[in-house]
Amino acid sequence: MIHLKKHIQKLFKGVIISSLMISAFLGLEEVTKKASLAGPGMIEFQWDPDPNFKKLRSYQSSDERLDRAIYYFFLRSSERKTGILKLSIKIPDYFEAKIKPEKLSLCQAKIGGWQEKTRCVKEIPADFEVSENQTSVEVYPAQPIPVDSKTYAVVMKVWNPRKSGMFQFHAYAQSPGAMPISSYVGTWTFDVD
Repeated sequence: MIHLKKHIQKLFKGVIISSLMISAFLGLEEVTKKASLAGPGMIEFQWDPDPNFKKLRSYQSSDERLDRAIYYFFLRSSERKTGILKLSIKIPDYFEAKIKPEKLSLCQAKIGGWQEKTRCVKEIPADFEVSENQTSVEVYPAQPIPVDSKTYAVVMKVWNPRKSGMFQFHAYAQSPGAMPISSYVGTWTFDVD
């Protein structure tokens, strides 16, 4: 009887230790999930991969629903083959956030990392037009965005949408020249939880 009692106590102690370890692990996961930076993850899945799809670099300050966020749409030097006279950003119709032209800006940007934050280095004068149905933004820089080694960004300050989801914003650039043609630059992907 004493041997059985010791065996039950030992088994009970093992169950308690295991459950404490599991709960500590789940708690740690929740803490690290909230502290993680918003933005696209390491893995992206596409149902029907398009060979013409090009993922552009982006950053968003918050991925929480109905939270104030700053979206950075980066245009790195490798993504600009020609100068950009006009940039068109196609917004998904289910991205239900109110986009105001006065909350948009264009700048020369510094992409952040572990040591420093993403930030604008130099503001670039530009005019912005937002379509009435909020599905496109037209960016008209005062001077065409040059082909150089610098990174540029369109910065958008909005309240995140009420509904969570993954949102893809497509970029089309019009180059200066005798025949200005708009061509696909790439796609920025954002998540709202």
